[in-house]
Amino acid sequence: MYTICLEINDEEWDAFVASHLRASFFQVSAWGKLKAEFGWDVQRVGIVKHDQLVAGAQILYRPLVAKFSQLAYIPLGPLVDWQDTLQVQALMKAIHLATRQRKAAFLKIEPGYDVPIQTLQALGFRLSPQTVQPPRTILIDINGQTDDGDSIDESVILARMNQGTRRNIRKSEKHDVTVRHGSRQDVANFNHLLAMTSERQDFGVHTPRYYERVYDLFITAQSPVKATLLMASYTDAQGLEHDLAGVFVFALGTQSWYVYGASSNEERQRMASFGVQWAAILWAREQGAHTYDMVGIPDVEPHILEAEFENRHDGLWGVYRFKRGWGGRIVRTVGAWDYVYNPLIYNLYRAYLRWRS
Repeated sequence: MYTICLEINDEEWDAFVASHLRASFFQVSAWGKLKAEFGWDVQRVGIVKHDQLVAGAQILYRPLVAKFSQLAYIPLGPLVDWQDTLQVQALMKAIHLATRQRKAAFLKIEPGYDVPIQTLQALGFRLSPQTVQPPRTILIDINGQTDDGDSIDESVILARMNQGTRRNIRKSEKHDVTVRHGSRQDVANFNHLLAMTSERQDFGVHTPRYYERVYDLFITAQSPVKATLLMASYTDAQGLEHDLAGVFVFALGTQSWYVYGASSNEERQRMASFGVQWAAILWAREQGAHTYDMVGIPDVEPHILEAEFENRHDGLWGVYRFKRGWGGRIVRTVGAWDYVYNPLIYNLYRAYLRWRS
C-alpha cells in the first residue's frame, strides 16, 4: 500500500512540508541545512502512495558515547496524519529502518500538538526525560475570526494585550523608534545586541555564524518559509542611528514564529523591544499567518506561571514576563518521546541527565 522512500530531494520535500496540515519550519530543508553546518547529520524519510509523498520526517543525527552510537531526533514531526493508523504504522516502519541503519541508540521525537498519547505509547514510545524545544508556549491569534464571528484586526489584537504592553508599544512610537527589514550586514548588529541580552538575562546563545546562516538560508535563499530580520532603532540629535532591538520571525502557511530576539542595554526607556515585536506581528499578519507563536515559556501550569513570574528570573522566566502581556493563550505540545533501540546506552543517557541536573 505504501512505498518507503529514503532519498527525497529538497524541492519535493519542501513542497510536501508546505502543503501539510502539520507544517513546521523545523521540517523544511533549510532547517536541515542549518543544523548540518552545526554538528548534525540530516536524513529525510517518507512513504509514497500513488506516486505521491504522503507522510515523512526530517531526521537529525548526532553522535553519542564517543561516536559509538547516535541520537536520532525529529523536531516538530513526523509529518503524518496521526488519526490514520495504517499511515502512522507505515511511516514509523520507514523511520525505524532508517535510524537502525544509522546505528541510533534511540529516537527522540517532538511531534507537536494534538497527538494522541495512547498512539505514541502503542507504538513503543516512552515519555522522554528531556525536551529539546520548549513544550509550552504562547500563541497569539492574529488573523481569522473571534469567537463571536468578527474579524481579528489590529484593534482586536491590541485589545487583548495587557495595558502595560499597549502602553509600551505607544512609548516606542513616541520615542521615535523606527523598524526596518534588516539586511545581511545587520546580522552583525543583531549579534551585538544578542550578546548583551545573553549577558543580561543569563541564557546561552549560538555563535554569531549561526544567525548569519539563518539569514542566508531563510531570507536570502529560496525557501517555502517566509522570514525576515526586523531591527528597531532611533536616530540621535547628531543624526547617528542606534540599533536597540531585533527579531527573526518566520511564517509558513497559517503559522508564524518569533524565534530569536535581542535588545540593547541602552535607551531602554524607548521600549524598542515592544515596537519591533508589534512590527513582527503585523508582518506575520501580512504573510497570512493566523497564529503568532512566542516560542518558549517555562513548562509549568498557568496558575504557577502567574504566581511566580515576578520572583523568578532563571531559565525562561525572564522572557515570560515579556511574553505574557501580548494577549495570547498558553498551549502545550505533547512534549518529547523516546523510542529505545539500545537500552544500555539509553540508560547511560538518562543517568547523565540525572547527574547534570
